[in-house]
Amino acid sequence: MRITGYRTLATVQEWGRPVGDANGVFADGVVPVSIVIVETDEGISGVGLGPHVEIERIFAAVEGEDPRAVTTLYDRMLRHTFKAGHAGPVFGTIGAIDTALWDIKAQAVGEPLWRLLGGRDRRVPAYASGLDIGLTDDELVAEYEVYASHGLRAAKLKGGLDIERDRHRLALVRDVLTEAGNGLRPGLMLDVNEAWTRKQAVRHVVEIERALDLIWIEEPVRRWDAEGHAAVGRGINASVATGENLTGLEQYRPLIAAGAVDIVQMAAVWGVTHFLRASALAHAHDLPVSPIGNSPIGLLHAATSVPNHLTSELQDLRPPVGVTVDHHVEDGAFVLADTPGLGVRVDEERIRAASRRPHAQTAESPNVRPERAGRRLLAGVDAVSARKVPVVPLNSHNEVSSTARH
Repeated sequence: MRITGYRTLATVQEWGRPVGDANGVFADGVVPVSIVIVETDEGISGVGLGPHVEIERIFAAVEGEDPRAVTTLYDRMLRHTFKAGHAGPVFGTIGAIDTALWDIKAQAVGEPLWRLLGGRDRRVPAYASGLDIGLTDDELVAEYEVYASHGLRAAKLKGGLDIERDRHRLALVRDVLTEAGNGLRPGLMLDVNEAWTRKQAVRHVVEIERALDLIWIEEPVRRWDAEGHAAVGRGINASVATGENLTGLEQYRPLIAAGAVDIVQMAAVWGVTHFLRASALAHAHDLPVSPIGNSPIGLLHAATSVPNHLTSELQDLRPPVGVTVDHHVEDGAFVLADTPGLGVRVDEERIRAASRRPHAQTAESPNVRPERAGRRLLAGVDAVSARKVPVVPLNSHNEVSSTARH
């Protein structure tokens, strides 16, 4: 079998409501999704959800090769980006091709990827994550009632702009999940997408922990700040989760060495091989792992085969436009099927015919870091939702409201 070519597609995730984080909001809920399809001379094609930046240069590393040599081809792709570096969307392109190759390899032997990788249990524990910072209280409650109806009893909210608002919203979701669980205490997490300085992070989380128990605080400071994450971890009770924006084991090592991360995360877009390697690194330090991304399909399969998987993020319950996935959610878990490969099917005609396209990126996008992120003294106007929030002075009850990502 030989790799003969690739195709790229662009579709969208239609949330039907605002989605975003402390950095900004997609007001119409239309989020871009890129797809790479890798072709072979035996008619088997593999699907990878991720960018296609520098794809011609990266694809040259695998063209004509046997796609079943996935891990060695992964390293060839890394070597082909040696001079320019493999961070950011370039790493995402490598990850998309890598995921497509795993899809091909599993299809070639007629097995679902989770079985090929050595998984025993097709159920992958999940938590709800609504990218919900732009929702009103009523909208927030309604959204998490839907998650609760699928058996989810843990939830991660977006926040970081105002302590009182975060505390209030977390309590609302706690009550929804407690009722759905017949009184069983749910798990709560808060994701601030690198919104704070070290001191802001400790003060914010400590105030929330006076009333609520948090499983983890996610990306409290900048992604590369090992010393900062360690300082935050020492000052709070919650675990510190980070890693979704780290691209390569070399970026994880300083954080792990500094004792700066308690929950090691990997983004779905970075690919299956990266997840397996980062999971092995984390396991060597007795740390759990948690995949990040909207229905992180490839990583769900891979999660069944690693001993330190904790839980996987469940965002929208629907797949992107034109994409069909062969798994479902019940009793708080993704349930993978027996379809060979990833179980992903792409309707290219539907994607091309779709009328909706994401708007051009603006300063209000979650992908653009606000100019004064981490340098606001007052809550004032919450820029991501355009709603007034209480102004909390810097010295009020030892609180700090700070603003700054999806």
